[in-house]
Amino acid sequence: MLPIVGVPETIRRGLAPYRDVFCRDAGFEHISRYITGLLLSPNKTLQGLYDVQVWPGDHAPSRRAMHAAVFEAAWDTEALMPRHRAVIAREHHGRGREVLSLDWTYAHHDRGPHIWGVHRAWDHVEKRLALYQTVVTAVIANRSCLDGVEVVVQQPNVYEEEIAYLRETIPESYAQMERAQGRLLEGLHQVLHRRVYKKRTEIALAIAQHLEAEGHFPQAPYAFDNGVLHLDLARFLESVGKHWVSEVECSRHMQWYGQWQRVDTVAAALRQEHPESFRPVTVRCRNGESKQYWVFTKVVRLKRYGRKRLVIVHEQEDLEDTPRFLLTDALHWESARVLETWSYRWASEIFHEFAKQVTGLEAAQVRKEEAVTRHFRLSCVAQSLVQRTPASGAETERFAFAQGQETVGQRVRTIARDAFHGLLRLVERLFAQGRSCEHILEVLMPT
Repeated sequence: MLPIVGVPETIRRGLAPYRDVFCRDAGFEHISRYITGLLLSPNKTLQGLYDVQVWPGDHAPSRRAMHAAVFEAAWDTEALMPRHRAVIAREHHGRGREVLSLDWTYAHHDRGPHIWGVHRAWDHVEKRLALYQTVVTAVIANRSCLDGVEVVVQQPNVYEEEIAYLRETIPESYAQMERAQGRLLEGLHQVLHRRVYKKRTEIALAIAQHLEAEGHFPQAPYAFDNGVLHLDLARFLESVGKHWVSEVECSRHMQWYGQWQRVDTVAAALRQEHPESFRPVTVRCRNGESKQYWVFTKVVRLKRYGRKRLVIVHEQEDLEDTPRFLLTDALHWESARVLETWSYRWASEIFHEFAKQVTGLEAAQVRKEEAVTRHFRLSCVAQSLVQRTPASGAETERFAFAQGQETVGQRVRTIARDAFHGLLRLVERLFAQGRSCEHILEVLMPT
């Protein structure tokens, strides 16, 4: 990795609307260099980001100074994401269909058991026990770009462990007041942890409430999977006039000819007795590709949710594949519109992959809740900065595979070229001052 001698101009311009969220100029410089390192440095821990920095003058700030500016300074953490949403909302308006996607993912930290939010549990994706944080995200996407608009780390649920500890450590008596006070504090901490703990569905509901209160995306419906779907979320979105599309479990019960039956039982009966009821539908997905599905749709009544439109989706004409079940409150939508809206839900998966591989979502080794929150939110800002960076290198052989399409690699290359240009200008200035090669090497890579 080449040294970073300053903030690239593309990053400086992109961060200009966020300036008043942060405090002193020196602190904002650290924030800008931190975000630059998230995008360019292969080692995205604070130590790795600091090691590639080259500072002007003879007295470089310490790593502790960068840590304090990014994770401990008094800039308003809660103001960052509202400002971020206000900045990107202007660029999403008038760009065609846009959809808000709510989802969650695991941020793995196999060597960071003491990081806030990390706990050891079964990872159903990788089929193993792992150390990870559960992260709930919200993404706004149209056909040309997608942006993370919120990221929240779920506090682990340690209720059973705390109760087991309290039961196993019950003393026979309290001979001293200090021991009784300590025991009372342990019990109060357990009650506090239980009250502040939120399920994924509760976090998703809180995110939706914040988004709708701000009103930056008034025309965007919501898309999410069955891990986020909850009655309170559905009722809230309907109360503010927002439509939603969600996948539902195959075990969900609906009313079918006067009887409550599972949706997969109804789907199997339709395949066997009325396969002609599945009609071919061509859908233009978010990525621009047209894909054909065979679908059955009907307005049905579900327990607790009431009347909703159910869409049973097959990807094979012979209907031998496992169907997907989609649900929406928009009773007037045709099946193609439901499927098109659902295709935008996968923008969350792209955002998760992008944030983990490019902007260091899983890389931070900070332990405290405030520091973890700041790192995740700065990663969101970094992801959006890349989205708005012009691509370069499209004519080179390296990017021939893209066939003229702009890629993330091309945009990161633009930022890297800006950083390299700053490095060359520094070397040129030092040579003009008569500095030796050994001196320049010591400036760029201190021993």
